[in-house]
Amino acid sequence: MLAYDIRGCGPGLVLLHGIGSTASETWGTLADSLAAENTVLLPDLPGSGRTPLPGGRLEVDAVADEVVATAREAGLDDFVVAGASLGAAVAVKVAARHPDRVNGLFTLAGFARPRTALWLHLERWASLRARHDSELSAYVSTLSFSADHLAALTPEGAQDVAARSAMSVPGAAEQIALALRIDVRGDLPAITAPSLVVAAMGDRFVSPEHSVELAEGIPGARLAAVRGGHTATVEEPDRILEILTEFLREVRRSDPLGSRAATFPRPAADESQLLPAVPLPRSPG
Repeated sequence: MLAYDIRGCGPGLVLLHGIGSTASETWGTLADSLAAENTVLLPDLPGSGRTPLPGGRLEVDAVADEVVATAREAGLDDFVVAGASLGAAVAVKVAARHPDRVNGLFTLAGFARPRTALWLHLERWASLRARHDSELSAYVSTLSFSADHLAALTPEGAQDVAARSAMSVPGAAEQIALALRIDVRGDLPAITAPSLVVAAMGDRFVSPEHSVELAEGIPGARLAAVRGGHTATVEEPDRILEILTEFLREVRRSDPLGSRAATFPRPAADESQLLPAVPLPRSPG
């Protein structure tokens, strides 16, 4: 069972975090606002927060099943699952393996598998961390935030960001290893829940191409974009909150009886404010 925090009341919403973080750190800027209309579950994935690592290596199927077991333990028989970064891949697995539990799927700066640039970033992160290299904090900082966000910082602010980036959860190495192995492309066609995929256009860690790949693989998925970097919940919390809140309301309006049969066809650019104002890249081939 995963350790977790729970807030609010209403329909279930499970928020999953990425590598080296916790649910409260990733979603903390939004969780209280979301709790006004939802029962918000914030589980810590293995190796983060109060959740220990398992005896063997991390496996995404097992982690997904733990998420569902934790939600049921917390009293949520069904829920919308939202994941950022590595948490998005776990959320995909949750939706594919437990379609009777998942009312909706939301991903932010997520990926189905590490494409070449992401794979190289993960390998370098793991190497710097293993060597306790002093460059680690600066490296993670440049990956975490958009160029515009970093450019607006004072030298003192940049040093603070780097210091916070150097902090890491005990299971970060194992989480990086899981991300390097992960490939949930085969699970995408099995997802039946309404799905919204959000790319961060300023993301220098998980490029928007990864979100395109997710959206193209999930039947009926919608694709949106924000302008921030990988930590878009920090750079653009109000915009993420707006997009996610509207998605949750749409899920309820489209499926008020919990049939989980509704899908969201991708609308034309002038039909929804959720769609990006700038073109997203298309997947090659």
